[in-house]
Amino acid sequence: MRLRFPIVLSAFLLIPEPSAAQEASFFKMFVDGDNRCFKSNGIPNHEVGEFPTRGNPHSISSQAIEVCVPRKPVKHITSQKIRGIIGIALNGILFRPNTAGFWDPSARRQHSRHGDQNWSVDIFGLRGRLGLDFNNAHVGRGGMYHYHGIPTGLIRKIKTSLVGYAGDGFEIHYLGDQVSSGWKLKSGFRKDGPMGTFDGMFNEDYHFVGGKNTLDECNGGHLNDRYVYFITDTYPFVPRCLYGEVSDDFNRRSR
Repeated sequence: MRLRFPIVLSAFLLIPEPSAAQEASFFKMFVDGDNRCFKSNGIPNHEVGEFPTRGNPHSISSQAIEVCVPRKPVKHITSQKIRGIIGIALNGILFRPNTAGFWDPSARRQHSRHGDQNWSVDIFGLRGRLGLDFNNAHVGRGGMYHYHGIPTGLIRKIKTSLVGYAGDGFEIHYLGDQVSSGWKLKSGFRKDGPMGTFDGMFNEDYHFVGGKNTLDECNGGHLNDRYVYFITDTYPFVPRCLYGEVSDDFNRRSR
């Protein structure tokens, strides 16, 4: 998929505007040789939901985020799946689309960190049970606020489609319904594991079918003749795999 749109990079992206109820946000983006680097305290520059909340007992706390990605990423032939952090937004908040949960029939909630890894829980399939706020974000055990989907609070503040950078250095953009994911919900019933209909509770309920004018399996495509990733309005929302060499900074944080 190839698209052409004007891209405006505005310095105001680096000016945080925290609400009075939360700690001041800090974010810095700078060039260091062949790398584009980011420093952040992990505090968002927009309003957030109330935490702790039902399904998410954690409070937002300051982080020491320092990551770098290549300025001139190279797209490989094959992609690699990413379970952990996939990128960083232009306000210093990390993108982590996957959950740490797997189907576990012995658990009270039917999923746990130690369940069947053939069936990984998708946070949107849980329909609000993990405390996502109106920015499609919530808080991890270490107090890290992170995005699982469209970063609505950030998008309201910016005047460009560029919302962040992936761990391999390629840009991440949001263009709403102007791009289409190639992933679709399977039809029918699961034949093993949790059984039941394919309803989107698990990532394995979806499969990549592609098609004309759709993005690739990593939600990537071409914008102004450059390969970039996109956040989409439908699954997978945020890329779950990357085509470039992922920075060791992100590999370390993804473990």
